[in-house]
Amino acid sequence: MKLFVDTANLAELEDCLRRGFPSGVTTNPAIMSKEKRRDFREHIRDMINMLKKYDSQIPLSVEVYSTDPTEMLEQAENFVNDFGDYPALNVKIPIGWNELTVIAALARRNIPVNCTCCMSYNQAIMAARAGAKYVSLFWGRIRDIGYDAGHVVSQTAATFRSWNSSSEIIVGSIRHIADINEAIQAGADILTVPPKFFPQLCGHPKTDEAVQQFVDEFRKWQDPPTTLKRAAA
Repeated sequence: MKLFVDTANLAELEDCLRRGFPSGVTTNPAIMSKEKRRDFREHIRDMINMLKKYDSQIPLSVEVYSTDPTEMLEQAENFVNDFGDYPALNVKIPIGWNELTVIAALARRNIPVNCTCCMSYNQAIMAARAGAKYVSLFWGRIRDIGYDAGHVVSQTAATFRSWNSSSEIIVGSIRHIADINEAIQAGADILTVPPKFFPQLCGHPKTDEAVQQFVDEFRKWQDPPTTLKRAAA
């Protein structure tokens, strides 16, 4: 199981890269819009330079910003032209009947596609059959419409295994720590997680309690009480 960082923020990305755990990075137009307004290509270039700084040739998914398939294909081609020097570039294309033509066209050119915004088992299957390298299921949004996200992920994973499919399941739309744990147990290959959750994944009040106890007891042992020091003198 791999952890991707769901961000376009350079400081957040570097914070994670310094700790060595990311296996990839995902962005989308909404995430990008939270950053300071600037040329889109310059921002992606800075993200790539950050990855190179930490010698992390990990997948970077950049999403198209159109709802028109023709424009999607043009934007995807521009991404490849602009960022083709980064071999782990992936293009995010949303699921849809007409969007399958974009996924298939890119797959035929060996351009890795992350098919995003999948909310159902059947969408995931169609994306994989069209040639998507990654299929992104939106855990939180699936639950919003009353479906069991864990069941959708587990059934998709079982089908991919039965095909011996090369497509990997990314679970996104993470809203709680429990989502991460449950998605892993459901069979997700990858979790893409907002950076705010990563410190929580490492923390536990009983861990803090135990570490403080160990340090306090060592200090007491290392520094005897003042009365003992005087007696020794």
